[in-house]
Amino acid sequence: MSPTRAEKARATRTRILDAARALFVRNGWTRTSVEDVARAAGVATQTIYYTFGSKHALFKELLDVSVAGDHDDVATLERPWALAVLAEPDGATHLALHVAGARAVLDRVAPLLRVLRDAAPAVPELGELWAANQAQRRTVAATLTRSLADKSPLRTSTEVASDVTHALLGPDTYGTLVLDLGWSPEAWQDWATDALRRQLLP
Repeated sequence: MSPTRAEKARATRTRILDAARALFVRNGWTRTSVEDVARAAGVATQTIYYTFGSKHALFKELLDVSVAGDHDDVATLERPWALAVLAEPDGATHLALHVAGARAVLDRVAPLLRVLRDAAPAVPELGELWAANQAQRRTVAATLTRSLADKSPLRTSTEVASDVTHALLGPDTYGTLVLDLGWSPEAWQDWATDALRRQLLP
């Protein structure tokens, strides 16, 4: 059976995103052009503009897909891993599930967020995208921490616990330990789980 037009379009979109990811992570925002991505993906430059509209839109979709792990339009807090955290009655297990979910996201997105963070001060559109990502991550941390506070007494206020969670499970901490210092993602997950339990639970 020959692939349908829609299947071909999805395959082309995926190939472009894969090429863009490799180039952005290796070269950064400024030194990655749409022409570079097109060449690496084996498509015409105009195909990328037709498919995504702009370099910024291409990066935004790449970031969204990397955070989600797929192309489905489902908010983070409505995804199975987050729903499992919210539904877990035990505080310690709640934290372990939260860290595991954060690690799965960071495995995919931390290198791209480093590109975004570095480029944001000079590119207004990317500055807005960075701010939106920060706000989304804070919302997830706050929501899951409030849920934790309903299950177990905390060693600090819910607000401080949310800040600690946001910082400890953020891309900067993960990036320093895993991307820069060579920790395995598994080692980071074990450390982050232990650190949060010590910081937040009695």
